[in-house]
Order: sequence, then C-alpha cells, then structure tokens
Amino acid sequence: MDRKIILASHGKFASGILSSLELICGKNEAISALDCYMTENFDLKQTVDQLMAENAEKELIVITDLFGGSVNNEFLRYIKQSNFYLIAGLNLPFLIELSAQFANTDRIVELITQTLNSSKETIQFCNESFNKEIEEEEF
Repeated sequence: MDRKIILASHGKFASGILSSLELICGKNEAISALDCYMTENFDLKQTVDQLMAENAEKELIVITDLFGGSVNNEFLRYIKQSNFYLIAGLNLPFLIELSAQFANTDRIVELITQTLNSSKETIQFCNESFNKEIEEEEF
C-alpha cells in the first residue's frame, strides 16, 4: 500500500518546514504541505475532505502544527478511518526521523511512537544543557 505524509498548518508553517526537510534530506514525492487560511475564501472542511478522498487508498500520516487547533480538529473527524494516523506538534527533528524511515517499515504505529519519543529529547533549553555539561566536566 502506498504511503503519504501531509504536513498541515495555519499559515505557511507546513510549506516552510517541508522546504527545510527537503534541504536536509532531499525531495520526497510522498510528502506534501497544506498551508491553511492563506486566502479569504479558504474552506478548511472542503480542503480536508478533498485530500482525504484523494488519498483514500493510501496509508496516510497527517502531521498538524497544533493539537486542538482548527486544522488538527478538522482531520480529527477521520481518526477512526483505517490506515490513517494523525499527529499534532509538527517539528523538524520528528519529521526528519519519520520521513527517513516511513517508507521502509511495515509497523507504522511503532515507528510513529518511537519517533515521537526520541524527538522529544531534541527540545532543549540550551543554557541549562550547556551549564549541566560544564558541571559534569568539572566533577
């Protein structure tokens, strides 16, 4: 079964992070971006319904910018659909790790869970991390 990742956000965050991903990892045709609310007449429900219909035969991973936001909530309507995985909290470390492995696994739920856990460690308050490292070196 074909797989696809859709990055979805308020504004240009999705296309911006996709640009960063492509700079680091190269272009991947299985990953696309949905920038929402960029025009006055943008219809989120219609856009999401169309995307879901176009990808009905694929294993689909949607990563949104904000849990509880309108973009995430619109995709949440499909949460019980088979072969559909919804993740909130789009960030580059998570995306790099997931995109590097998602085409080569048959255990997508485990990959998502593992990638979420490891990417949490990439969020750091550098001042504290730096000071802790210095303290450990002095000890």
